Amino acid sequence: MDLRTLRYFIAVLEAGSLSRAAGSLYIAQPALTAQIKKLEGELGAQLFERSHVGVTPTPAGLQLYQDARRLLSDADAMRDRIQRVPEGPEGSVTVAAPFLLAALLLGPVLAALKLSHPRIRVFVLDDLSLMVKKAMVERRADVGILVDAPLVDGLRCEPLACESIFLCGRDADGTLAPRLRSPRGRKAARPEIDFELAARLPLVLQSRRFSIRQRVEDAAATLGVTLNVVHEQDSARVIRSLYVCGAGFTFTPACTLGDTAPGSRDWIVARVVRPELQRSYFLATPSDRTIEPATSVVMDALAEQTARLIRDKVWDARLLSPS
Repeated sequence: MDLRTLRYFIAVLEAGSLSRAAGSLYIAQPALTAQIKKLEGELGAQLFERSHVGVTPTPAGLQLYQDARRLLSDADAMRDRIQRVPEGPEGSVTVAAPFLLAALLLGPVLAALKLSHPRIRVFVLDDLSLMVKKAMVERRADVGILVDAPLVDGLRCEPLACESIFLCGRDADGTLAPRLRSPRGRKAARPEIDFELAARLPLVLQSRRFSIRQRVEDAAATLGVTLNVVHEQDSARVIRSLYVCGAGFTFTPACTLGDTAPGSRDWIVARVVRPELQRSYFLATPSDRTIEPATSVVMDALAEQTARLIRDKVWDARLLSPS
């Protein structure tokens, strides 16, 4: 059985007649009939029912038709890949990223790669920062964006960006706005709020397994203040619903500011200072693997888009220098 014989078989089935198939294939009908009989002998099954009006496939013939089409399609694709002139990197790359940053960064990156490198397929794992790190350590991703993790055993980590954490929520009675600080020496127009004041506000926070909550807890412990947590939920959507409706304030990184809430007079977005809360991002790859060309392209795209978002002031962050 060879590919040519399978093509003959498909032509006969689709034509419904040996004579019509022979005409479309430009071969003699006896030669075509001999090829079909030879195929039936090799497979040990009758492929067609013959009649004076033509041929109809048997159940075995229908099964072979489905399998043969897939096989010939794979063969054509294999030939194209071998004959094709190299056009740059290709392959699959899995990116693990914290979900808060993924919403801002990954869409533009994937759209740009689709245009510049259509033969690279990118799969995204977006999760909690802890789970992103776990995916990289377990080698389930080729490149990851880690939060506050400059050194991880088994990974090479390069600095990417650093962003501030903000307090946001509704100042319904207007008592908070007058207590905010005007920024000094900053180009940004965002006001500032002392952490100690923010900690006393009614807070809507995720649980302690989340990195931002851990950062807030560490700052509170350092200052010896108690957080006024009125709602604790793990769902980011529920947290957003709570602070948008005025149930409290929350701490959120700069990458989410474009999706916090519509601008309104009572809406507060203030950079947390004294101490200033920040989080850093690092591009990580397995240290025991050579970085493949496709992975390198994706890493460059992540770095370039990060720089673009910061330059265009879409993301209130700063680039970190490579080590």
